[in-house]
Amino acid sequence: MKPPVFLTLADDSWQRAHYAFIVAAGMLSLGRAVTIFAGGKSVHALAKDWSGLAGVIPDDELAARGVPGFRELRDALIEFDVTLMACETGLALAGLEPDALVETVSVRGIVTFLEQAGDRPITAL
Repeated sequence: MKPPVFLTLADDSWQRAHYAFIVAAGMLSLGRAVTIFAGGKSVHALAKDWSGLAGVIPDDELAARGVPGFRELRDALIEFDVTLMACETGLALAGLEPDALVETVSVRGIVTFLEQAGDRPITAL
């Protein structure tokens, strides 16, 4: 069995979140389980409306360039059973309530994420 992958986001960068979703999709396609933990203002990446991220490029503009859009990537990750976690403190910092998040997101603290990762590497994007 291939080891799981643990990714963490910490800032409000749309570009970092989009890239994390691309990395996660690649890992899932290789049969790896993936957990993404969004802390700080990166919790906007897991919100139904991700416009709180900085530097958002609209999905239709990406599609015109042949690049998968944010919604397309996130929906694909959910379809392939990615584990999405939003930091409790990050939600407070971003001014979001849990009901603003995509339905499959669990609200957890960093300790839960670290416990799940155990001794495996964590990649910060």
